[in-house]
Amino acid sequence: MMFPTNVDVLIAGAGPAGLTLGSDLARRNISHLIVDGQAAGANTSRACVVHARTLEVLEPLEIVPELLARGIQVPIFRVRDRDRALLTVDFRNLPSRYAYTLMCAQSETEAILLAGLNARGGNVLRPCLLTSAKNTPDGAEATVRDPSGGEHVIRARYVVGCDGMHSTVREQAGIAFQGGSYEEVFVLADVHMDWPLSLEEVTLLYSPAGLVVVAPIPQQRFRIVATVQESPATPTVADVQSLLDARGPVTNPARVRDIVWSSRFHIHHRVAKAFRKGHLLVAGDAAHVHSPAGGQGMNTGIQDAMSLGSAFAATLETGNEEALDEWATRRQRIAKKVVSLTDRMTRAATIESRTGQAIRNAVVQLIGHVPAARKALAMTLSELKERAA
Repeated sequence: MMFPTNVDVLIAGAGPAGLTLGSDLARRNISHLIVDGQAAGANTSRACVVHARTLEVLEPLEIVPELLARGIQVPIFRVRDRDRALLTVDFRNLPSRYAYTLMCAQSETEAILLAGLNARGGNVLRPCLLTSAKNTPDGAEATVRDPSGGEHVIRARYVVGCDGMHSTVREQAGIAFQGGSYEEVFVLADVHMDWPLSLEEVTLLYSPAGLVVVAPIPQQRFRIVATVQESPATPTVADVQSLLDARGPVTNPARVRDIVWSSRFHIHHRVAKAFRKGHLLVAGDAAHVHSPAGGQGMNTGIQDAMSLGSAFAATLETGNEEALDEWATRRQRIAKKVVSLTDRMTRAATIESRTGQAIRNAVVQLIGHVPAARKALAMTLSELKERAA
């Protein structure tokens, strides 16, 4: 492994945000280095939604055609109370050439981003762990540990933490991660199953037992997400079938045939107190984490990264850091709005009292009868509402 001693930008983390930023910097001929503590292919594929705004901002990287080839287009988001449709959000009328939700596994998205990075001469050093980072009078200094245990000091103009919820860069910068966590456990599974509803919709099902989200994904699979009080580490076919029996369609029930992959996880709702402290910055999950409701997480992180690439270009060309300050303020504002939205969606979906559930369903159904409200929700979920950001 070749470790440079000086770069313009050192990126910790090769998830979607880190790979996006690295590829955009490579496109702009800005020197950079990406390090990641995990071996290649070790990331789990929790995210599978790519929204319209994300596809728009990724166009300069010239990877959108490959994303479209590997994903499937799903134009409808529908909220149901088991068999009864309460709210339909139709993305086909979005003011975008990508008038749908693209379902594509995170592993595929990362592979496409990495191939684009490699095509521009970039790469990721892994498994290499950033162990420290600090501001210096003229930039930043970081220590990276290689697979043999050797340590390398790298001087950079800026260090960006795209290193997840437990970000070393954020901790080293002394940036607080403000928020809390949900009591419920989230179950996630990719399955093959007989599903009675349309393959053109992502379905959020309410029931007295709790919520379940079902989304068609490539390779004739379905992504299932549900909240439970407790769950085994790797839910079985019987576990997932039980969830669908209690929460899914009643008239024509789903039948799970097999599980491709399953997991459980706890979810936090947190936003970094600042996205920048001197020459140390955070983006993606290092800057904001929240409920998977609405599929906002990876999308917001990718958009963080693309707008940060533009800010770095302006700052490195002029020496004026105003663009970075504006980026940090703007992206934090957007992250707070996303966390607020997903928190409201999650808390509404996990109401336990029967009276509360009845009121929620009535309100959701009322929203579904107001065209302006449906349009506003489509713009918000697709993140097109933040085009200026």
